Amino acid sequence: MAVVIAAPASGSGKTLLSLALVSWARATGRVIQPYKVGPDYLDPQLLSIAAGRSCRNLDSNLCGESWVVRAFHGYSRSAQLALVEGVMGLFDGLGSSELGSTAATAKLLNLPVVLVVDAGGQAASLGALVRGFRDHDPELTLAGVVLNRVSSARHRDLLTDVLSSIDVPLLGCLPRTDDLALPSRHLGLAPAHELENRDQRLERWASLATIHLDLKRLEPLLAAPSVGDNPLRDIPQQSGGTLPVAVASDEAFHFRYQETGELLEHMGMPLLPWSPLADEPLPAEARGLILPGGFPEQHAEQLSHCNQSLKCLRRASGRLPIYAECGGMLLLGQTLTGLDGSRRTMAGLLPFEASKGPLQVGYRTLRPRRNGLLTRTNEELRGHEFHRWSLDPQPSDRALWEIEGWRTEKVTEGWGGQRLHASWVHLHWASSTTICSRWRDALEAAPNPPSDAS
Repeated sequence: MAVVIAAPASGSGKTLLSLALVSWARATGRVIQPYKVGPDYLDPQLLSIAAGRSCRNLDSNLCGESWVVRAFHGYSRSAQLALVEGVMGLFDGLGSSELGSTAATAKLLNLPVVLVVDAGGQAASLGALVRGFRDHDPELTLAGVVLNRVSSARHRDLLTDVLSSIDVPLLGCLPRTDDLALPSRHLGLAPAHELENRDQRLERWASLATIHLDLKRLEPLLAAPSVGDNPLRDIPQQSGGTLPVAVASDEAFHFRYQETGELLEHMGMPLLPWSPLADEPLPAEARGLILPGGFPEQHAEQLSHCNQSLKCLRRASGRLPIYAECGGMLLLGQTLTGLDGSRRTMAGLLPFEASKGPLQVGYRTLRPRRNGLLTRTNEELRGHEFHRWSLDPQPSDRALWEIEGWRTEKVTEGWGGQRLHASWVHLHWASSTTICSRWRDALEAAPNPPSDAS
């Protein structure tokens, strides 16, 4: 069955409750598979650490409903328990609609919902809020409520009576506490590698569940679906030789979906981790390079002194296929202004300077302007944009594609060519095997690495 952890709004306690349940399950010897609705990279990192296995994204707006169903049942097949953390408020989806929302995902997968409510400063008003969420969509099953930030035993008793009066099960009360607060950055939660005292936190999250949640009622809701095939099972493996791909993987570049790497491996393109931040040379055998998103702005000064890494990028340009996404693209520009406001030199492969700007976030419809490394004209793709940096100048006539979102102006964006794809927009490769097939074609067409590639 599994269960969806939802909330009336962001900041209510979804992640804390999810981490508590996942940590408890692992601490008691159970195998639990976590999922996250939407295009998030940071919450899944924390859930992956807690579970000891990769959290998977369920994003029907980005990947389509068929992939979401296949991924949920497939990745749960080796687990005893499963949990889906929602995104934003329960009914918040694409634009002002419910498309791709937590509620839509719960209905698509036929899963019950546990609503976690920030109960701080509430008593009888809680009844109106919970009744509204319960009754808003009759097709949705509300299994119960977990209350967060309950200040005292008296407060708990008041809220218990309120939920009892509307016949909604109370599944736990999490106390008001600041010492379990998760650190945040300018794009949300801080990356998992910045989490201090990790083992102690896992123990305390598990203890939080044991002490404050009704696990006798929650555990049956967490039971994983019993059937499911590998989501990549029907994708043909390549008969040719392997084509290794270097992937930037360090504290500056870590926004990528686990499924992308698994699909590349499945199709004969093994990943070679590469750390620009450690000033490493590119792996000599790499036939292509992927630069995922992350927080290069947080490490701009250090990156500017990584002369070997930047030199390798310049040498690879025009020879190896390069895919750069969001933060990865910033490494290719002329300069990058860091969090401290200082302008730092980057690889200089693209003609822009990057500095802090307004937040850009949302799903984007993508229409390529020319044939490129991964894109073809007359096609339409769906991606997601999320950043606070801007480029000067914009690509104008060299733009990769036109992008458009909900109530956003249509703009040209990205740089592209036969061996380069650089854009703010994140794509989910595993939900579109055409992307991986074109990537492999580009690797095959690239010249063999010279003996002195490093």
